[in-house]
Amino acid sequence: MRKKLVLALSGVAALFALTACGGASAAPEAGAALDPANPVELKIGASPVPQAQILEYVNENLAKDAGIKLNIVEFDDYILPNQQLAAGELDANYFQHLPYLEDQIKTQGYEFSHGTGIHLEPYRAYSNKHKDLASIPDGATVVITSDVSNQTRALQLLADNGLLKDVPADASVVSLTDEQNPKGLKFEETDPAIVVNQLKDPKADLAIINGNFAIQAGLKPADALFSEKIEGNPYANLLVWNTKDDGNKAIAKLEELLHSQQVQDYIKKTWPELS
Repeated sequence: MRKKLVLALSGVAALFALTACGGASAAPEAGAALDPANPVELKIGASPVPQAQILEYVNENLAKDAGIKLNIVEFDDYILPNQQLAAGELDANYFQHLPYLEDQIKTQGYEFSHGTGIHLEPYRAYSNKHKDLASIPDGATVVITSDVSNQTRALQLLADNGLLKDVPADASVVSLTDEQNPKGLKFEETDPAIVVNQLKDPKADLAIINGNFAIQAGLKPADALFSEKIEGNPYANLLVWNTKDDGNKAIAKLEELLHSQQVQDYIKKTWPELS
C-alpha cells in the first residue's frame, strides 16, 4: 500500500538549519519470530524513487512471511518525513543519509535511531550546455542544493574534480574564499527537488543533482559530466525510527529484510547506478 504526501517546495530552504551531531546506530533486536498469521503493520515514510519502490518490493515479496505489513507513505521533500516520525505519525522512515540525519538530530532535537546503510544515491554533475569537465568556464553558474549537509557534499564533489580547491568539511557556498573558488564559480541555491528542473535554465552551466531526483527525471549516470566516488562514501540511505522503538521487533525485521540478499539483488537489477 502506498500513499503520497507532497509538500509545496517554495520557501523550503528557510526550514533547513543544519549542523552536525549524531544519533547512534542502534538496530533493535529482532528477537522471537513475528506471526505471519497476524502481521504487524508499519507505517513507513519514504521518497518515491527508489526508497518507496524498494519498500513495495519488500511488502509484496518478503513482508508477509516475516510477519509484517507495510503502509508506505511517499514524500517529495526532506522535511516532513522526520517531522511526522517525531510526532508518531510514522513508525520509521527511509529517505536520508547519516550526515543529514545527524544534522537534523542536533538542530531539531529529534530522538532517532538508525540502521546501517542500504543503498547509495551518488551525487552527479549534469549540464545541458557543456559536454565535458574541461568545458566548464571561469565564472560558470552552478545550481546547487540549499540543504546544508548536501551542499557541503556537492562542494566536495566540485573540489574532487578540480573546480574548487581545499574545500573544508563544513564548507558552504557563502563560506567559500577566493582561494577556494579560483574559477570564480557562481552558485544558485535552490531546494533539493528543484535542482534538476534548473538544469534546463539557459543560465545554468552545471547542476549537482542527487541520485533519486536524477532517476525520477530520467537522467542516467552516463549523462553526467562527473560523479561522486562510491568507495568510502558516507552517504548511504538508511532506515530511521524513534529511539523509544529500539526494541520494536517489527522494525527490526524490516531492517533485516532491507539488507537481505533478495533486496540487494532487486536494487542492483532495477537501478544499476545505485550501490
